[in-house]
Amino acid sequence: SENMAVECVGYLLEELRDDATFEQFKKDVEEANIFIGSLIFVQELAEKVTEVVQPLRDQLDAVLVFPSMPEVMRLNKVGSFTMKNLGQSKSVVADFMKKKKQDDGSSFEEGMLKLLRTLPKVLKFLPSDKAADARTFMMSFQYWLGGSPENLESLLLMVGQDYVGPVKESMEGKEKVTMEEPVLLPDKAIWHPVAPSIVFENNQQYFEWYNKEFCPDAGIDVKDAPTIGIILQKSHINTKDDTHYVSLISELEGRGARVVPIYSGGLDFSGPLEEYFYDANGKAIVDTIINLTGFALVGGPASQDHKKAAQVLKKLNKPYMCAVPLVFQSFEEWQASELGLHPIQVALQVSLPEIDGAIEPIIYAGREGATGRSVPLADRVNLLADRALKWSMLSNKPKQDKKIAITIFSFPPDKGNVGTAAYLDVFDSIKAVLGELKEQGYDIGDAPLDDKSAIMAQILDDPEAKISSPDLNVAYRMSTDEYYELTPYAEDLEENWGPAPGNLNSDGQNLLVYGKEFGNVFIGVQPSFGYEGDPMRLLFAKSASPHHGFSAYYTYLEKIFEADAVLHFGTHGSLEFMPGKQVGMSGTCYPDRLINSLPSAYLYAANNPSEATIAKRRSYSATVSYLTPPAENAGLYKGLKELKELISSYQGLRENEGRGPAIVNSIVSTSYTCNLDKDVDLPDLETYDAAKDTAENRDGIVGQIYSQIMQIESRLLPCGLHTVGVPPTAEEAIATLVNIAQLDRPEDKIEGLPRVIAASIGRDINDIYRGNNNGVLEDVELNTKVTDASRAAVRALVQQSTDSSGRVKEVKNMFDEVGGMIGAMMGAKKPWTKAIMDAGFSAVDEERLAPVFTYLEFCLKQIVADNELGGIMELLNGEFLMPAPGGDPIRNPDVLPTGRNMHALDPSSIPTQAAVEVSEGVVRKLLEKLKDENDGAFPESIAFTLWGTDNIKTYGESLAQVLALVGVRPVSDSLGRVNKVELIPLEELGRPRIDVVVSCSGVFRDLFINQMNLMDRGIKMAAEADEPLDQNFVRKHAMEQAEELNVSLREAACRVFSNSAGSYSANVGLAIENGGWEDEGQLQEQFLTRKGFAFNADKPGMMEQQADLFKSALKTVDVTFQNLDSSEISITDVSHYYDSDPTKVVEGLRDDKKKPMSLMADTTTANAQVRTLSETVRLDARTKLLNPKFYEGMLSTGYEGVREIQKRLRNTMGWSATAGEVDNFVFEDANDTFINDTEMQQRLLDTNPNAFRDMVTTFLEANGRGYWDTSDDNIERLQELYAEVEDRIEGI
Repeated sequence: SENMAVECVGYLLEELRDDATFEQFKKDVEEANIFIGSLIFVQELAEKVTEVVQPLRDQLDAVLVFPSMPEVMRLNKVGSFTMKNLGQSKSVVADFMKKKKQDDGSSFEEGMLKLLRTLPKVLKFLPSDKAADARTFMMSFQYWLGGSPENLESLLLMVGQDYVGPVKESMEGKEKVTMEEPVLLPDKAIWHPVAPSIVFENNQQYFEWYNKEFCPDAGIDVKDAPTIGIILQKSHINTKDDTHYVSLISELEGRGARVVPIYSGGLDFSGPLEEYFYDANGKAIVDTIINLTGFALVGGPASQDHKKAAQVLKKLNKPYMCAVPLVFQSFEEWQASELGLHPIQVALQVSLPEIDGAIEPIIYAGREGATGRSVPLADRVNLLADRALKWSMLSNKPKQDKKIAITIFSFPPDKGNVGTAAYLDVFDSIKAVLGELKEQGYDIGDAPLDDKSAIMAQILDDPEAKISSPDLNVAYRMSTDEYYELTPYAEDLEENWGPAPGNLNSDGQNLLVYGKEFGNVFIGVQPSFGYEGDPMRLLFAKSASPHHGFSAYYTYLEKIFEADAVLHFGTHGSLEFMPGKQVGMSGTCYPDRLINSLPSAYLYAANNPSEATIAKRRSYSATVSYLTPPAENAGLYKGLKELKELISSYQGLRENEGRGPAIVNSIVSTSYTCNLDKDVDLPDLETYDAAKDTAENRDGIVGQIYSQIMQIESRLLPCGLHTVGVPPTAEEAIATLVNIAQLDRPEDKIEGLPRVIAASIGRDINDIYRGNNNGVLEDVELNTKVTDASRAAVRALVQQSTDSSGRVKEVKNMFDEVGGMIGAMMGAKKPWTKAIMDAGFSAVDEERLAPVFTYLEFCLKQIVADNELGGIMELLNGEFLMPAPGGDPIRNPDVLPTGRNMHALDPSSIPTQAAVEVSEGVVRKLLEKLKDENDGAFPESIAFTLWGTDNIKTYGESLAQVLALVGVRPVSDSLGRVNKVELIPLEELGRPRIDVVVSCSGVFRDLFINQMNLMDRGIKMAAEADEPLDQNFVRKHAMEQAEELNVSLREAACRVFSNSAGSYSANVGLAIENGGWEDEGQLQEQFLTRKGFAFNADKPGMMEQQADLFKSALKTVDVTFQNLDSSEISITDVSHYYDSDPTKVVEGLRDDKKKPMSLMADTTTANAQVRTLSETVRLDARTKLLNPKFYEGMLSTGYEGVREIQKRLRNTMGWSATAGEVDNFVFEDANDTFINDTEMQQRLLDTNPNAFRDMVTTFLEANGRGYWDTSDDNIERLQELYAEVEDRIEGI
């Protein structure tokens, strides 16, 4: 225009993190006439923008802000039009903001669009200037959405001539330019880059052109071609910034596929999907869907409707891939970053689509640094096209021709461990899967279906190993020539492993693939990491690449066996933990190279959503959840059972002066026999005589012992192993339901069953718990009585719903209903109310019980429902698998039924308000316990371990505990996302700020990097607070460290550590499981080297090696602390807990060499407790390793069961090595149970000789390393046994 010239300066939001850029931004805004902003949804950056623009708002001629956080939207100013009351008053726009989740799932932006469509019509009738200004804003928004150069030119002309002073003056008397109407594409349509008309508004028009003109020219066979539905963002088509779209479309068409690319103007794609992906008869046209926008299907970045999305996708029933364009970082930054995709983007564009049921977050496009235009990443686009077509093939290829590779794991690598998976009877489950495959028409050759041992025999050669055969069955020998030719990255492995074949999975000439083919099904054993037994490699700060044998296995699956899909069997293998970026793999990341184009289905335990999420993101696996085995109460046995009998006789004879004290004397001596003197303060056995004691003291002693054995009795333990497709019987569901019933669920207005029962006698359940924990005899009795009443009531509910075979009835029949109604009229009580009354609570209120029992009925249906085999088959048949959260079924019964595609949670939603409240309670108990032990003084520093799964199950409780100790509280922003922290003033806190050293698991780092950011900011805020040092230990220590290490206070306050990106665990577990460690010093060195990478909120793209800072922070630690959050996974079930335990590390670093106290918070029941680590180890040993109910349950599953028992023993020794908190009696009793009992010894040896040999080795090792002191006879017997087992295994 001759009236004005325009100069533009633009910024990507993320660039404002850089200080120099931010200063430049300030300058630019100061000199500007107009400020335009859009899509500013990151809290801390929104604050930066407001900080700059707010003070300059009056001097700017106009401020235009399109959909962003409310505080930025309030900056809008066009003449007299403002939004300054946004989010406060009852304005239309405020309502859009408030109703984040509107009934129709439409989000703020959808609302703005509706407003846009109606406003111009309304504005025409408003005469005032205000209307003109509002109209200008709305027109600007339309031009902005239109996005093309012509539209943007109109936008600048219009605002310039009406609002910019100098331009307005120069135009006085001249005729204003009249604006072109905004040129807008239809709101939704089908778009194809080479189509003659720009877009098609229905698919008949599109296919008329595409099938008849385009496909024949392009050589695409319309009849047989797979069809891929593609979802695009309209703004890229408006602005012609579409090279990345064109690139994928041409790759797919070049491979002979048809495409249907659709877009939508708003952020709800469910409508266009329903309109364009079906033909006139309502049949799906597409075989796979790829969403290229990177956003959730309904609602984009601002608010989502995941339920609606999943329903729409299930109706279409095709695989749904959500690929990701880089938004917040340039292509070069992503390539250089070890973490990969930017954390904000992971939260918006990976976590949220997963909740819709999306799979495979492959990055396919980046932005060019200079122009900001989208560019396709060629190798990623190829991979995406290959994988989409492989998924399509699963629904198109005849079943009898489809090839399926079932992959099982062996961990630690040994013949006695083939087919390891958490809580899964692997071979029994494989038998079930083979049966289902056969049923559906797959070719399974001569696979034996009658007995799991027949399948085992063919893979293991011989599970009894009666003949000399340390090797498994070899399915294929791959020559090194063939290996190098088919594995493009093989040479990159030589740096770590030398030239192929190496000595793992090889016979010296060839690489060996272990397993067995049955028809078109291959069952193979995934090789292990390869460095388990090598002390040097375990010390590396970053994990080594896979070895040649490992990559040969995946090369074989893809290129020689030519699998159509691979099914990874159980939790978990090593594929998803191979080195590479955290999220957003590049072509050089190992999980990506290994899985390459193979569709992967992964069977994962429902209680492990965090590692399942890593398998989804890093190895492109669609997960299928499986149930953990039904839990039972641990019960009592041997001396513990005798104690309970003695206590109940005492209760009857308390007043009897003669017999009462005599019984107390027996109780005390039996408690010593059971080693309870470690847990309860017992009087001296030699000198104590109850007859000389007061009745009150006698009650006190008995109360404490009673409380202790009831903790053991009621602890939940999973019995046996789960078989896929076999849901628990009703009887097996009772213990789980009792635990579900314990918890209060205020958000659903449900009171816990114990609370209602206690209320009927006028007591508060929390008081009863408190008395019980302190050993008050009448409260211990009452707590036991309440527990028994709950069990009886739940049993009554279950019996009413089960049939004669013990399975749950589908629906209660007519007679039940009518009978119930007549019963109610006659005043009859419900069976569960009656059960509670019979248990001694006659005043219980039936109406108050209704909510919890309605809920329990729903939960019972969920527990026994089953879609595990169905879920596996849906994936293998190329269908859409419904999403479901993972986690603890007791806290969150929505985890059930299993057999669905598991996802974690929206990371910006934690910690929740409820989690913050619970954590404050735990922190209070923790500090009380510590003050009592320490003459009333507070600890100065606590070392914390954070786990991914725990924080998903508890919605961030342990994360909130860290913040609570430091005295900061999380604050949610105007969209309800938690991404700010504020300091709690010392007056309100009422105690000093406690310093923390947080060690995050690699999995936590992958899933919750935003929360690491919160903690880091909160801790630094505390360190920088000007407060007295005796009231702020964070500041006190940070100042000392800043001086010692010569760094700034802020750097010295780094307290959040983890592994380097792409590495997991301290490898302490690996060393202990494989026995390849010299001494404890090596284990401590591994912990410090591998876990010493600091997260720093000031440079969020990387984890920095900060071993000195890590050591210096650990040196001040007085207490080490971990959380146990679910009954299924306790501290001896897995090696993770001791792998990350810093107890002895801290002892070695402290100047006074004093061992810190080790504590465990146990929130597995409604009665949350803080115990010492040694108490927890004893409790675990008594309820599992030494408990006949546990080991007999395991042995009933045969081969796998022996391994499970040995694993518990080995993990118990792990605690000796890292913390030294295992009592001698634990090893002694285990030796009596499994070794000195000749009948038991024989059973173990016959069932799984390899695992039994490991058990003997573990006992000898525990003694040799000084953790177990025992008689020479015991050691000799073990040494003889070892020689005997060796001979047996070698077949002599």
